[in-house]
Amino acid sequence: MIQVSPQMRIFVAIEAVDFRKGIDGLCRLCRDKMKADPFSGSLFVFRNRKGTSIKLLLYDGQGYWMCQKRLSQGRFNWWPHSANKQVSSLAVHELQVLLWNGNPEEAKVSPLWKKISI
Repeated sequence: MIQVSPQMRIFVAIEAVDFRKGIDGLCRLCRDKMKADPFSGSLFVFRNRKGTSIKLLLYDGQGYWMCQKRLSQGRFNWWPHSANKQVSSLAVHELQVLLWNGNPEEAKVSPLWKKISI
């Protein structure tokens, strides 16, 4: 079972990926394109060219988890974009919004940190 904690780093590949790739192919993309270590325990998110499916890749210390979500209708409404970057990052709550086909930038959520008065 994949456990996603608030401290976990989540990286999103901005460019679409060929979904014929398996774990080894996605690990190579993590190293080469995203400049990240696939053994780091970070969660990596990829999207197919049509925008109808996403894959998650995670190393848990013993092996890799790869999960895929394919929409039954339509496309994912939001995906990060940048002209000069290969990777973006998300917070855990933003990943949850993305998985439910929402827009993490427009989601109305509480602030991540609240000042505590003593």
